[in-house]
Amino acid sequence: MKILMFLLLPLLASAQPLTESLNAYLQKLPPTVRVSLAVESLSDSTVGYFHQADEAVPSASVIKIPILIEAMEWVKAGRINPDENHILLDSEKTGGSGILATYPHRTRVSYRDVMTLMMTHSDNTATNLLIAEIGMEAVNARMRQLGLTQSRLNRVMMDTLAARQGRENRVSCREMNLLLKKIYRRQVATPALCDEMLDILKRNEDTLTIRRFLPRSTVIAHKTGGLAYVRGDAGIVFAPRPFLFTAFVQGTNTGDAERIIGELAALCFKQFQ
Repeated sequence: MKILMFLLLPLLASAQPLTESLNAYLQKLPPTVRVSLAVESLSDSTVGYFHQADEAVPSASVIKIPILIEAMEWVKAGRINPDENHILLDSEKTGGSGILATYPHRTRVSYRDVMTLMMTHSDNTATNLLIAEIGMEAVNARMRQLGLTQSRLNRVMMDTLAARQGRENRVSCREMNLLLKKIYRRQVATPALCDEMLDILKRNEDTLTIRRFLPRSTVIAHKTGGLAYVRGDAGIVFAPRPFLFTAFVQGTNTGDAERIIGELAALCFKQFQ
């Protein structure tokens, strides 16, 4: 027993400060603020932290992670050629974030660029093009196959009527960590396509959440999302000891939500140095 406890002490020491620091932080937030959080070490499965991590929350653009995975599965199967061009029509453009909506009518854009813009610029037109190509049910079936039960794609981007009717896209923090872990471990599509997904995720231009208070040199593969009532970020933080971090904040304004996510990520980074 003494030998077993001796072996466990380093694990307990690394897990306890993380739990204590995150508990202390969350307890100081106003009661109206709702945080869902999942943090997991990628080098030690015993180290993690979960708070409302299985709650299905409005996903905003974080739902684009499973869309990307399913699109890459189609590339693997030869159903999408990433170098093939899609002819963009004005009728396919949608509002919100992104740059494709500014492209001229009948612009040729490769499917690789469509997938990349969906993640790096959170491009809603690109996202809806992919959903039209692969179908919502294919994305949902893939999530079920990978073991996700709370997350679901229920509408295209900028479908405000569907959102008002309650048909909202939803994810859980634990399940987004699971998807990111599968990409990191090269357990979806092919190893080469996982590497491509990681490269795309590392090029996310949103610096207001996970990246906010971390050293500028920190590499992060992540996807952010935001609506008027929720702000989220899901990513792999390549700290000295890499870790998964997914957080959603509701019940406060966007600026405060972004700060909260940034501060939570900074607390985690400190523990994984």
